[in-house]
Amino acid sequence: MEKIVTVTLSPAVDKSTQVEKLVAEQKLKCVEPKYEPGGGGINVSRALKRLGTDSIAVFPSGGCTGQLLQELLEKEKIHQKAVEIKNETRENFIVVDTSSNQQYRFGMPGKEIYLEEQQQLASIIQSLSPKWLVMSGSYPPGIHADFLTTITDSSKRTGVKLIVDTSGEALRQAVDKGVYLLKPNLGELSKLVGVETLDNESVEDAAKELIRKGKCEIIIVSMGPKGACVITKDITEHIPAPAVRKLSTVGAGDSMVAGIIHALVSGLSVQNAARMGVACGTAATMNPGTELFKMPDVEKLYQWLSKDKPYNSPFKDR
Repeated sequence: MEKIVTVTLSPAVDKSTQVEKLVAEQKLKCVEPKYEPGGGGINVSRALKRLGTDSIAVFPSGGCTGQLLQELLEKEKIHQKAVEIKNETRENFIVVDTSSNQQYRFGMPGKEIYLEEQQQLASIIQSLSPKWLVMSGSYPPGIHADFLTTITDSSKRTGVKLIVDTSGEALRQAVDKGVYLLKPNLGELSKLVGVETLDNESVEDAAKELIRKGKCEIIIVSMGPKGACVITKDITEHIPAPAVRKLSTVGAGDSMVAGIIHALVSGLSVQNAARMGVACGTAATMNPGTELFKMPDVEKLYQWLSKDKPYNSPFKDR
C-alpha cells in the first residue's frame, strides 16, 4: 500500500454533549461528554481507517490536551507522529439542543507554533517519504511561509502527490506553489481566481484556469447540497448530492477528502474518486456530533451515485 501522511497544524480534542434545550442564563444539565480527536488531517486519517486504508497522522501536540489527543488516537489505532510543542493543544466544544436538533459549535483558536517546532514538523514529514501527503484544516498563528515552501518544493522534487484542503491565505500560498489536488468550496475557488461569486456554469472555467496555470492537476469543488464538481484538464463532471436527513456537518469535508484518497489509492478513476468523496461526506452528515460516517451508509450512497456509470468497487473485502 502506498504510504499516506496527513498533516494537521491546528489539531484539537472535540468535546461534545447534548442538552434538552439551550436557554440563556440557566444552569443546563448535559449528558456525559464525548471526547474525540479532531482537526482536518486527523479526521482524514480517522476516516481512512474506517475505509480500511492506513495513514500516518503528523501533528503538533502540547500540554494535557495534547496528551489526551494522542491517547484518543491510540484507541482508534491511528498511526501517529506528534511533535511536542510549548503551547497547549486546543479543545473544541459542540452542543446539540435535542429539542430542535440544532447543533452549536464552539471552535477555539489554535495557538502559535514556534519556528523550531515548524522545522521539526517539516523534518518528520520529509523523513516519512510519503507517496500521498494531505494537508487539511486551518493554520494556527505563526506558520512561516518557509514551512509551506519546504513542503511543496520537497513534494515536487520527490514526486509526492500533495492534496490541500484549507482556506484563506494558507490556501492561496499552497496554490501559488502548485499542488496535485485541491478541494475548495465555491467561495474559496472564487477568491482564488479573483471573482466575487461563482455559479455552476462558471465553476469549470475558474478551475480550468488554475489547472492551465499549473497550480494543480485535479480540482474537486465542494458545492454543499448541490454535490461536487470534479475537473481536470480533460474531464468535467458534476456529482449530485444524495438527499439524506442531516444531523451534523462536523467532519463532512474531511470525510470527503478521505473518500477521494482511498479511491485514488485503490486505483479508481478520478470520477469514481469524486463519487466516493461525496458518498463519504454525505454519510458523515447522517450522524450526530463528531462521529464521521458509517460504512453501510457509504456503500449505499456510493452505489446510488454510481448507477448507470462504469462501476469499480472501492471497498475492501470485509
